[in-house]
Amino acid sequence: MPRYEFTEGSSSKFWEIRQEGTTLFKRWGRIGTDGQEKSETFDSKAEAKKAYDALVKEKEGKGYTLVEGEGEDGEAQAESASHPDLEAAILAAPDDMKGYLAYAEWLKGEGDPRAELILLQHAALDAPAAESVKARKQAAKYIEAHAGELLGEDLAEAVSEETLKLEWHLGFIREARLGQVDFDSDEDIPDLLRKLLAHPSACFLRSLTIGMACFDGENEYEDTLEVLGKAKPSKALRHLFIGDFEYPDDTEISWTHVGNLQPLYRVFPELRELRVRGGKVELGKIDLPELRAFTVETGGLPLGAVKSIVKAKWPKLEALEIWFGSDNYGAEGGVKDLKPLLDGEGVPNLRKLGLRNAEFTDALCEVLPKAKVLAQLQELDLSMGTMTDAGAHILATNPTVFRRLKTLDVSENFLTKEGQKLVATAAQSVVSGKQREPYDEDSRYAAVGE
Repeated sequence: MPRYEFTEGSSSKFWEIRQEGTTLFKRWGRIGTDGQEKSETFDSKAEAKKAYDALVKEKEGKGYTLVEGEGEDGEAQAESASHPDLEAAILAAPDDMKGYLAYAEWLKGEGDPRAELILLQHAALDAPAAESVKARKQAAKYIEAHAGELLGEDLAEAVSEETLKLEWHLGFIREARLGQVDFDSDEDIPDLLRKLLAHPSACFLRSLTIGMACFDGENEYEDTLEVLGKAKPSKALRHLFIGDFEYPDDTEISWTHVGNLQPLYRVFPELRELRVRGGKVELGKIDLPELRAFTVETGGLPLGAVKSIVKAKWPKLEALEIWFGSDNYGAEGGVKDLKPLLDGEGVPNLRKLGLRNAEFTDALCEVLPKAKVLAQLQELDLSMGTMTDAGAHILATNPTVFRRLKTLDVSENFLTKEGQKLVATAAQSVVSGKQREPYDEDSRYAAVGE
């Protein structure tokens, strides 16, 4: 129990306080005696915490000081309540409002402010348009007014500073984005992420976006990935984006170090969409049986990552987008390394394929007419690469192969007007704008390297 003491002149007094749930326990008297004891119960943990803080402030104002080594163990915390069985019921039927309403009833008994938030947001979903707008505004005001109680001091402060942005659904955080906002930021993003993932309000988090981890120096995600890899396994998370930054305004893409993603696959087995942006990407052994979309945006994809992609276990994958980058920034591998993918191995449901930002786009054009995967695709994206009119000619002279595609994207390559005209009817719809011009015959390059 935290102990405060006051000694001045003939006065020699102590005062102790402890919070347990909604109850405060206090003891006071002369130093050296047992003193007197009293308890007081409040309607909620949040109200108890508020009273705790006010009493401590009052005593400190009167000259009481915390005895060294006595403060941490008994210090009150505004912790949100959690009920594993009720959470399991919601996870089993995430679109059934009855589970949330049952949770609201239990939270009401705990004095947790999320009970009222669940009811407010439920009213917004279950009301006519005009009333729904009013209920949504009420819910937004409630979240703002009770941020400290709903989130705790650290997360609430991060929200106020826009380091953390949240979307709430029926009393719980559904979407979150966190990242430093500018060069003056000093927020520890891995630590903030750890607190977010551990908070009861985030137990049904469906979408997580990580922005800039650091503006000062290189943008490193290794510590952030370590937090994710050690998090409590979640079946709720569906969408994960690591590297939501603008390049080159925030940082160059090659100045960002992603690190090893493999530990995440075990923690988030229900992922539907995974997007990664940055350099030094390690994918390891990919095993994401529910994944529908995977994107890796980099200026230099190492050979190990290429091999991870073509050997991945993702039988439900529908969209795959790969940026290869420049060998000057670590890009490795080529057409031969993509053969399993081009043969359609392990991707029976793939419908959209992006082989972008490559230095070997013409070589891809040479093998694509015989690629087995093409028969199942609806969209093919070869943009941001080094395609010349020679590559466009191959696409144009194999109409029976490419005409099945709904969309073919060859923008941001090195096609002349003649090359664009050649490829214009290669597929049902062709995107060919924003072509680049080389300085000379040997100066073609991938659009994004540094």
